[in-house]
Amino acid sequence: MKSKMIGATLLIIGTSLGSGLLALPMATAGLGFLHSIWLFLCAWSAMTFGAFYILEVNMALPEHSNMVSMAKATLGNGGRLVTWVVYLLLLYALLSAYIAGGSDLVTQLFGLIHWQIPQWMGGIIFVVIFGGIVHCGIRMVDRANRLLMTVKMSAYVFLVALVIPRINLPQLTAGNIGLLGGAVMVVFTSFGYATIIPSLRSYFNSQIKPLRIVIGVGSLIPLVCYLLWVLVVQGSVGRDNLMQMANSAHAVTTFTTSLSAASGSAAIGSIAHLFTVICITTSFLGVALCLWDFLADGLKLNNKSSSGRWRSTLLTLSPPLIIVIFWPGIFVKALAYAGVICIVLLMLLPGLMAWSSRYWKKTAGAYQVWGGRGILAAEIILSTGLAIYGLFEVLK
Repeated sequence: MKSKMIGATLLIIGTSLGSGLLALPMATAGLGFLHSIWLFLCAWSAMTFGAFYILEVNMALPEHSNMVSMAKATLGNGGRLVTWVVYLLLLYALLSAYIAGGSDLVTQLFGLIHWQIPQWMGGIIFVVIFGGIVHCGIRMVDRANRLLMTVKMSAYVFLVALVIPRINLPQLTAGNIGLLGGAVMVVFTSFGYATIIPSLRSYFNSQIKPLRIVIGVGSLIPLVCYLLWVLVVQGSVGRDNLMQMANSAHAVTTFTTSLSAASGSAAIGSIAHLFTVICITTSFLGVALCLWDFLADGLKLNNKSSSGRWRSTLLTLSPPLIIVIFWPGIFVKALAYAGVICIVLLMLLPGLMAWSSRYWKKTAGAYQVWGGRGILAAEIILSTGLAIYGLFEVLK
């Protein structure tokens, strides 16, 4: 059980603490570090409540029930349709961002051995290698993620330790609260791990205590890591440089180069590159696994059979790969769009499902999230406001 808890916690951390580490310093650069602290705390609190509401609703249904089944049971066919659309939009947007970042890194790796390949081919190579792990199921993803997380966290500690002495404190006090809109959606998306909870519930055979511990610990560690990381990167690389990177077609490789320069050591460039590769990969594995299970549940595909697994894999990976082939510079923009969808799927819909289960249909199970009607109503109101605000921001 302890081994499972460690693996599941690392899956949550890996799903959260991935591409967000690359995108957050760029997205929050205009806002500044001091203003960003409050945004991070708000996003973490709201998204954690949303995760526990997903757990609550899922525990009242049979194992292997995913978001579609949960929505149908609590909100009817209308809720089921909305969940289908929103879920697909979110996970495909996230996978598009991760494949875009991965393709950028793969082409850079080939460039190191003086073999130039087009970026679309880098995307295909990335998907074939790491999509193959997802195709093998959650146990294989768990094992791969444990190894990658060990290397990633070691690289993270090493980079932070080397760059901290080069922080320029005046850069941390600067910032414009008026640029909040450009950061909100990316910050909330960075805590978008909750799509994996139905898969974890099955993994733990519906044992509620370890699930609660895993979600609590797994969500808190990314919050601490994000705050420390944004402090280090904004203080060393500089706000202006980070704001320019956000709109670059090669945002990930530019970020790696700038971080290496900020550290003042050529050797750090290799570590920074390894770190960014693993950040992209762990996020990709967690989100792809969620979508893989979701499609199997929604389309009634049997992932225990060879044909069912191939259908799930192709439906999971083909659409985002096609998007990246035609729009290779979509990394940060895709995460911003995903933020709006993330709030709807992982805050608003879980809140509505929990409300329906508790107070309308009276089908709630033994486990209920702390806070009663007040906290649940606040989650629904806050998520509605954020979704409307975010939609205007990404469309303007």
